[in-house]
Amino acid sequence: MPELAQPAERIFRGVPVSAGVCRGKVLVIGRSHAAIPKHVLSDAAVPGDISRLEKALVQTRHDILEVQKKVSASMSAGEGGIFDAHLLVLEDRTLLDEVIRNIQENKVNAEYAFHVVAEKYASALAAIEDDYLRERATDMRDVTSRVLNNLMGRNEEVDLKKLKEPCIIISYDLSPSTTAQMDRKTVLGFATDMGGKTSHTAIMARSLRIPAVVGLKSASQELETGQYALLDGFNGVIIINPSDQTLFEYGQIIRKQVSLEEKLRDIQLKPAVTLDGQRITLSANVEQAADSEQVKHCGAEGVGLFRTEFLFINRTTLPTEEEQYCAYHEVADALKPQPVIIRTLDLGGDKFMTHLDVPPEMNPFLGWRAIRYCLQEKDVFRAQLRAILRASAVGNVKMMYPMISGLDELLQANALVDECKAALRSEKIPFDDNLEIGAMIEIPSAVMVADALARRLKFFSIGTNDLIQYTLAVDRMNEKVAHLYEPTHPAILRLIKATVDAAHKNNIWVGVCGEMAGDPALTPLLLGLGVDELSATPSLVPPVKYLIRRLKINEARELAEFALNSESSSEILTHSLNLARKATPSLFENKA
Repeated sequence: MPELAQPAERIFRGVPVSAGVCRGKVLVIGRSHAAIPKHVLSDAAVPGDISRLEKALVQTRHDILEVQKKVSASMSAGEGGIFDAHLLVLEDRTLLDEVIRNIQENKVNAEYAFHVVAEKYASALAAIEDDYLRERATDMRDVTSRVLNNLMGRNEEVDLKKLKEPCIIISYDLSPSTTAQMDRKTVLGFATDMGGKTSHTAIMARSLRIPAVVGLKSASQELETGQYALLDGFNGVIIINPSDQTLFEYGQIIRKQVSLEEKLRDIQLKPAVTLDGQRITLSANVEQAADSEQVKHCGAEGVGLFRTEFLFINRTTLPTEEEQYCAYHEVADALKPQPVIIRTLDLGGDKFMTHLDVPPEMNPFLGWRAIRYCLQEKDVFRAQLRAILRASAVGNVKMMYPMISGLDELLQANALVDECKAALRSEKIPFDDNLEIGAMIEIPSAVMVADALARRLKFFSIGTNDLIQYTLAVDRMNEKVAHLYEPTHPAILRLIKATVDAAHKNNIWVGVCGEMAGDPALTPLLLGLGVDELSATPSLVPPVKYLIRRLKINEARELAEFALNSESSSEILTHSLNLARKATPSLFENKA
């Protein structure tokens, strides 16, 4: 018998959003959407359908809160916060009033009325030019689907928690709710026709460390369940019926990936020391006490940034002093004697408690937020300061203030700390009287007065995300200006160097806890500028440590000297990337 010809290899190209390579059988989901029934109601039936809608909204809210709780526990509070947008849809009176009006005036059933109105809003979002806003249409449709399921008593088409064998998920789109169900043991990777790098589904894929590709346009219509595929999350490619040659080439990539992961595991407990003996402190950024295990697992030396605002959002009341103390105590106790740097409340901008009656601001990122909020809401601030001070009795706790713009704010905050210390002494409650206090440097004005600040502090931590935003006047979520958000802009590097110089002149240390700290391409630059500590998301700590251990500080300083005399952001980035690549080629060779 003649040999059967192997099916031809087919390649679909999209946008890479979560690194990694996997191969296996395809499972296509999301094709069968049952039609939404429409029927005319009698006058007497209208109140009943409005009541059905209200019950479905309550049930949907309950469902979303359950998903949020699970995601916060299994990933982080940051990923759990993705579902805040979903909860807001359920509280949107404009949308809900229009649905009720549709039921009353047109005498149509609740599911049809909700579907028509919600889809109108989702379509409007999908048509916006801005990538970030356009992708919020997926969130809208996720909530819509949940409400309709509850109204119609139907279940999800596929329960990803009950997959019988490992597979690669292919879908037109994937909601964050569906992504939250994924288990790395059974979902090898996923690919969607829709979506982009900033979609919530993409963010969650990176947290789950599941290889993912989005923006494939028509793959879900052209592929069939059971086909064999290779998914490349480095380059944004899915290959159906990969040839032997393709499998061989990707086998090389996978081997290099496995080899790199082994090298990263080998250095987990080793210090971050350059080849010529410069010691760098490498810490982790966390959002909740439960993240302590990740900090230990990634090989970080404690916590460089504990974001306390996640104790305050997604709730209807303020956390008590006792609740906060328990959270701070837990992480300090779990990681001692390693340091835990707790950032005081950084509410505002895009993070506000749902129950706060905060008036809308024209420019919320320039408004009532962070230390400004705390210095006005002193009772809220005192409760947090007392909780942090109490936790300092059980571990190596340090504290830092966000968004300090000048000396007056620092003096006011320190005065409140002294007041809280005096109160705790009189109550005979133990605390560390030598608790180290630092400040975030994220506003250009703070850099300009860094010398005065440094004389009154024990450390600086540079929040590069905001420092870049405020210095360059760039909202990186705005598609039209996002290209101007440049970490290697000469102005940013000079501000970092000025901060380092002011700190060292006053014998205090300086760290970086923004996204620059977790980018290996920028590690040589930061080290060359004299930064003493880097604090990054736990998953990014191992590659940064691996790179530090293969760098020479003298080469990093030469790079920084070049950068401080350069006029070109792209030229600086290229030089830093080249030095990083020379030191650790395996960190940068995942491209096919």
